[in-house]
Amino acid sequence: MTIIKAHDLIQSIAHALQFISYYHPKDYIQALGKAYDLEKSAAAKDAIAQIIFNSRLCAEGHRPICQDTGIVVVFIEVGMDIQWQQNEGENLSVEDMINQGVRQAYTHPDNILRASVLADPAGLRKNTNDNTPAVIHSKIVPGNKLAIKLAAKGGGSENKAKFAALNPSADIVQWILDSVKDMGAGWCPPGIMGIGIGGTPEKAMLLAKESLLESVNIQDLKYKQQQNKDLTRIEQLRLELYEKINQLGIGAQGLGGLTTVVDVKILDYPTHAASLPIAIIPNCAATRHTHFTLDGSGPAIFIPPNLDDWPDVTWQASPSARKVNLDDLQTDDIQHWQAGEQLLLSGKLLTGRDAAHKRIADTLAKGEALPNGVDFTNRFIYYVGPVDAVADEVVGPAGPTTATRMDKYTQTMLSQTGLIGMVGKAERGADTIEIIKQHKAVYLTAVGGAAYLISRAIESAKVIAYEELGMEAIYEFEVKDMPVTVAVDVQGESVHISGPKKWSKLIQQ
Repeated sequence: MTIIKAHDLIQSIAHALQFISYYHPKDYIQALGKAYDLEKSAAAKDAIAQIIFNSRLCAEGHRPICQDTGIVVVFIEVGMDIQWQQNEGENLSVEDMINQGVRQAYTHPDNILRASVLADPAGLRKNTNDNTPAVIHSKIVPGNKLAIKLAAKGGGSENKAKFAALNPSADIVQWILDSVKDMGAGWCPPGIMGIGIGGTPEKAMLLAKESLLESVNIQDLKYKQQQNKDLTRIEQLRLELYEKINQLGIGAQGLGGLTTVVDVKILDYPTHAASLPIAIIPNCAATRHTHFTLDGSGPAIFIPPNLDDWPDVTWQASPSARKVNLDDLQTDDIQHWQAGEQLLLSGKLLTGRDAAHKRIADTLAKGEALPNGVDFTNRFIYYVGPVDAVADEVVGPAGPTTATRMDKYTQTMLSQTGLIGMVGKAERGADTIEIIKQHKAVYLTAVGGAAYLISRAIESAKVIAYEELGMEAIYEFEVKDMPVTVAVDVQGESVHISGPKKWSKLIQQ
């Protein structure tokens, strides 16, 4: 019989979540370094450089890799011979202990993590303010230990999850390739694809999620294949999908390039004779997970990685990047910007994402004025929900959120507010691109997964409206040389269409 203290589990969860908020797994960051070395697309190589450089800054500064510090997912195996020890008066379930650890991690004063979890998801959608509750999957197993795998999973990649109940004779590979094409870039590639095959619908989804917690080892499989060693059917499928997904040419941030995934993971489970359930879930550039075991000897210990293991990659803006003063920008000034062109933004930049856009749209629909200080005339809006500042920061990590979610508001924003441009991540829908073209506006993209690096370009930040929305409030940022790329120009050309199309063709050749 092993006695495990409730406090040890709580402390281990809290430490683990803090640890993964600023340390990439070594296997992932080294795989990203290899992708950087091989990359031939200038845009994709620049994006990967920002992600790697951001990773080192976060490891050194102990600040979040991404502004979206995720929803916590825990897989826990509880040994049948465990006995729990709690303080007098406590009566905590295992889920209570885990959530207490989450609460401590996300409110840690030295490294505040963004609270993104909302209660009443179909109604008020009110923030719980401490990122609880976690999503917990538990097993009771033989033994006297507690084994935990946990991840902090960003919303952008979670939203791209797909499931299908295929006909047993269906082509699995083709369904996955079609699904990856449909995902676009909102999941922030390059990353990892997790695939679950078999069981029942909910089991397939669970397998896909759990597969993402395994180590990156696709290169080991490639070596095994080259040595003519026997491969399992799942190993063969992983290699086939790894090659074919990368041949799509989606590339880093969807800009077109050689590496879309650094690994493909697959877990399977026996299924009904009439069924072929399959699920796919991507892991983004902010890959965050760890494993630990408790045996009654105390809380888990997390050893910081050696930063010498990080790729020797730094990032600096291209000398050819166009410098833009946002404070005196006019519609005529943006007519000459070209899709794919790199810009460095300086001046005042308003922010706003889902909840703020809804408030704005509702206000305008009623014929009412926007709040004092909210004037979008000849200005840009940045789709962001930043982490709270600590110490002498003006704002915490502040990377872009997925722009597609704001597509439904674009007509209103461009036709009724005087807005001339937007900044976010990933592609815009076809209808939205047409709206941008009609209004002679532009859409710029910043690198998802480079939130701390981007925050260093923000010299001041203040909330000017909807403070009660927390991270979704409207801020006014003062930025200096914030790096972005023209993703959709006034002619309606989109780099998220032209880039992958070009690189898919080059890869095939």
